[in-house]
Amino acid sequence: MDAAFLALVVIVLVALAFDYTNGFHDAANAIAVAVSTKALTPRVALALAAVMNLVGALLSTEVAKTVGAGIIDAPEGDDGLRIVFAALIGAIVWNLITWYFGLPSSSSHALIGGLVGAALAAAHSVQWMGILDKVVIPMVLAPLIGFGLGYLFMLAILWTFRGAHVSRANRGFRYAQIVSSATMALGHGLQDAQKTMGVITLALYTSGELTANSSGDFEVPLWVVLAAALAISAGTYAGGFRIMRTLGRRIIQLTPAGGFSAQTVASGVMVTTATVFAVPVSTTHITTTSIMGVGATRRLSAVRWGVARSIMVAWVVTLPAAGAVAALVYFATDAVTG
Repeated sequence: MDAAFLALVVIVLVALAFDYTNGFHDAANAIAVAVSTKALTPRVALALAAVMNLVGALLSTEVAKTVGAGIIDAPEGDDGLRIVFAALIGAIVWNLITWYFGLPSSSSHALIGGLVGAALAAAHSVQWMGILDKVVIPMVLAPLIGFGLGYLFMLAILWTFRGAHVSRANRGFRYAQIVSSATMALGHGLQDAQKTMGVITLALYTSGELTANSSGDFEVPLWVVLAAALAISAGTYAGGFRIMRTLGRRIIQLTPAGGFSAQTVASGVMVTTATVFAVPVSTTHITTTSIMGVGATRRLSAVRWGVARSIMVAWVVTLPAAGAVAALVYFATDAVTG
């Protein structure tokens, strides 16, 4: 086994480790609301989320192609592999920091920030227009859409069931949350597992193990799809209880109807952006703002804006923080190999 192939194997394993941390970091996105409203027990919710993450990851590879080919122009050879490796370490470190403090930051943006930071450290080109179109604009619009639709959908639920018996309606919405939790996890698999697929495929391309077609695109190998799907599912089942408490209780105490509304809106946005637009949006951003939108239907003061502010700060610093760690890792690997 030569050194280049060994480096590729290490990068694939690190990528799957990132995928695993993504699963337990973002598992709360799919299940926190259902658990907080007592629609599901934590372990049952985690098992449901793990299965649906797996299904979602197997349905499409469009987001993977965007991440693999639309963010940076990684060079072929050892330097390209070092860029991918540094990007993954930067994303993993930031994931672990925010998980430790219970902040639902974006694993997607941590990975993208890592790619950009490592590419800049290596003095290689970054597709800035691609980042603007595929990352920055969706990063701004998706949370606003989540908040607005969450608010409107909850208003529609309140008006439709205004005369319903409260306990009977709550029971019905708890059952409905099983479905909405499943679709949330499906959307999470469609979005987040594909980002790891894209990075592994990028590593295969830079190492020469995979070639692009005549139009400059590449297909994601089946084994990459299966490995990424299984890794994120395993990570999801491992759980993310710190972040679950933040999303489920600290932003606002949700009712079963509110939980169903937030999950329905968030899953709809995630599935649409993955299948129609093929853009890597943050499942964390969309889930959090959907919850805020639902909570705002009571009154604006019902949302704990102090907690929301801390979460937003984590959002803002994720790209540069993960990029900075990735740049440092690249410099370290360059010093060792140079």
